[in-house]
Amino acid sequence: QVQLVESGGGLVQAGGSLRLSCAASGRTFGSYAMAWFRQAPGKEREFVAHISWRGFGTYYADFTTGRFTISRANGKNMVYLQMNSLKPEDTAVYYCAAGRGTNYREAADYGSWGQGTQVTVSS
Repeated sequence: QVQLVESGGGLVQAGGSLRLSCAASGRTFGSYAMAWFRQAPGKEREFVAHISWRGFGTYYADFTTGRFTISRANGKNMVYLQMNSLKPEDTAVYYCAAGRGTNYREAADYGSWGQGTQVTVSS
């Protein structure tokens, strides 16, 4: 498993941008697919974006509608989530996750999780 630490969350106005970062420890980072999930108060954790272990394949939840971009830098053990045109409904705790499964939209497919970073979008 890998250890994950997210950063980059904060308070932003609607229409603004944030870039979340996830730092991973461990020499096997490059063998893991990575994903971002989020959880808003009173709601279940939901899939946001996924990137394959080499970075060639990316998948997004429909609500991202081209606003979010996931990327990774295996040489730096980092994963990023660039979020543009943020909306109040994007307010949530965002989690970074690592896994080797194939059901990339399912949280159960990921064995390692960070502690989360809060994103708050004001209207």
